[in-house]
Amino acid sequence: MPHYHQETFDALFDDPRAATLFSTTFVVVDLETTGGAPDGGGITEIGAVKVRGGEILGEFGTLVNPEERVPAFITVLTGITEMMLLEAPKLETVLPSFLEFAQGSVWVAHNAPYDTGFLKAACAKHGYAWPKPIVLDTAAIARRAMVADEVPNHRLSTLARHFRAATQPVHRALDDARATVDVLHGLFARLGSLKVHTIGDVIEFVKAVSPAQRRKKHLAEGLPDAPGVYVFRGLKDRPLYIGTSSSIATRVRSYFTAAEKRARIDEMINAAERVEAIPCAHSLEAEVRELRLIAAHKPPYNRRSKFPERVVWLKLTAEAYPRLSLVREVQGDGAAYLGPFGSRRYAELAAAGLYDALPIRQCTHKLSLRTKTPACALAELGRCPAPCEHRISAEDYETAAAAPFRTATVGDPGPVVRGLMARIEALAEVERYEDAATIRGRLVAFLRTAIRQQRLAGLSGLPEVVAARPSAAGGWEIAVVRHGRLAAAGVSPPRVHPQPTLDVVLATAETVLPGHGPTPRASPEETERILAWLERPETRLVKTDIGWSSPVGGAARWRPFLVRAEAAASVHTDLGG
Repeated sequence: MPHYHQETFDALFDDPRAATLFSTTFVVVDLETTGGAPDGGGITEIGAVKVRGGEILGEFGTLVNPEERVPAFITVLTGITEMMLLEAPKLETVLPSFLEFAQGSVWVAHNAPYDTGFLKAACAKHGYAWPKPIVLDTAAIARRAMVADEVPNHRLSTLARHFRAATQPVHRALDDARATVDVLHGLFARLGSLKVHTIGDVIEFVKAVSPAQRRKKHLAEGLPDAPGVYVFRGLKDRPLYIGTSSSIATRVRSYFTAAEKRARIDEMINAAERVEAIPCAHSLEAEVRELRLIAAHKPPYNRRSKFPERVVWLKLTAEAYPRLSLVREVQGDGAAYLGPFGSRRYAELAAAGLYDALPIRQCTHKLSLRTKTPACALAELGRCPAPCEHRISAEDYETAAAAPFRTATVGDPGPVVRGLMARIEALAEVERYEDAATIRGRLVAFLRTAIRQQRLAGLSGLPEVVAARPSAAGGWEIAVVRHGRLAAAGVSPPRVHPQPTLDVVLATAETVLPGHGPTPRASPEETERILAWLERPETRLVKTDIGWSSPVGGAARWRPFLVRAEAAASVHTDLGG
C-alpha cells in the first residue's frame, strides 16, 4: 500500500473533505484523446503528477495505443501520430497502473468532467471498479476565484501564463499536468484569503456558496451532534428561523453549503447573529418543541406552523332547526363540531359538500317553531326543505339533516359520503364532468377532516399514554402523552433496564387537564406528530389509563376511498381540469 502523510491518511478514512489543502495528496491528471466521446477507449496519452504541500511526489506519463485511427486534426494539435502509438501499451495495461498511482488521492484536472468521463468509461469497459475520487476542477475554481477583468478566459494556457507556470501547456498530457499543478497552487494561494482552507471548503466554494454563507459559516461551529431544535437569532436575540433535526450540527452546517439555494434563507443567514441549540431526548420531543417555539415566536422566515390558533371549525348550532356556523374554537356546549380546518376556505369547501349531501338550511335566521318566516330562493330551487315555512317538522329535520352531521363527527360519515357520491354520479351521467369534479373536491375536504378529527379525538381522550421505541444508539426512547399533548420525554441508556428512566420521566411530566374537542390541550399538528410516532411499527405501548380505540364503522374505514378520490382529483388537476 502506498505511504501517505498521517494527517492525509486519517482524513481519507474519516472525512476526506475535512483535510487541509496543505496536507492533502493530489494527483493532477491530463489526457490526450482521439477527440471522440468517452466510450471506454480513445485515450492516446495519460499524464499525471502527484503532489502534496507544494512538493512533487511522483509523475506518471505514458502514450496509449487507442486501437483506432487518430484524426489528422488531433495530430496537428498534439503532435501525436499513429506511428508513435503503434508500440505503445494498450489501455487495459495502462489503466491499472494509473489507478494504483492515483489511489487514495484527490484528483485534479482542468475541465475535469472531460478527463474523468474518459477514465470512468475505461474502468467500466475493462472491468475495474470506479474509485469514486473527490475531483477538483481548476477551470471551475478559476471561474469563481478570478476577478472578471483579471484574465480574458479560463483556458489552461491563459491561467498558466497568468500564474507564471514553470511549464507551459502544449497539448501533451504530462506537460499539461505539470502546468495544471502550478495553476492549482496559484489558485490555492488565492483561496486562502477567502478563508477556503480544506477540500470541503473548495468544493463548496466552487458550488457558488453565497458571500453571506461564507461570512456566517462560523455560526455552525460547536453545535451538538444530537437531536433537537436549532434557532437562528438576529439582533436583540430575535428568533429568525426555527428548525429541527436528528443532528443539530449536521443540519445547521448544511445552511452554509451550496445545497442551500433558497433566497429567503440566504437573507435570513445574512441577518443571523448566532445559532442556539436546544438538545432533546429524541426526534419526537424535537418536533414538538419546534412546533411550540414557532407558534410562540412566529419567526419571520418560517412559513409553516406559525398560526395554529387560526384553525376553524364547523359547528352545528343548538336551536330548533340547527344550521352550520364557522367558529374559532370548540366550546363545552354539547354541540357537534367538525374540524379542525387549517383555513376558512377549506372549511367552506367542506360545508358546501354538507349542503350538497344533507338538507341543512343555509340561512342565518333564528327560526321559530311557532312563527313562519318567508322562504328564500334556495327553497324555491328545491335546495332547502324550507323549515322557515314549517314545510318540514323539527323531528324530520333532525333525522334528515342534523343527525347525519352529528354522527359523521364521532362515528360513520357514510350518509354524507353516499349523498355526495350520488350527486357526482348524476352529474357524470349527463356529462357535467367539471361540476362532478367540484363536488368531488368538496367530498375530499369533508372526508379528510372527518377522518382527521376522529383520529385526533381517539388520542386526546386518553388521560395518559406511555410509549417507547428502540433508540438507534441503544436503549429506549420514551414518551408520555396526556390528552394528545407531549407531557414528557426521555431516553434510557443502552444495556440498562428502562424502568428507572421511566419513573423519572413520569415524575417530571407536565400535568395536562382534559378539555373540549379533539385537540383540547395541543395544536392539531402536535397531536398528529405524536400519532405518527406512536403508530410506527417499532413503537411499543407501555401503559394507557383507559383503552385506546376508534369508533366501529367510523370515518377511518373510508380511508381507502379517500385515497382514490384524492388520486382522481390529482389526475384531473394535472390534465388541466
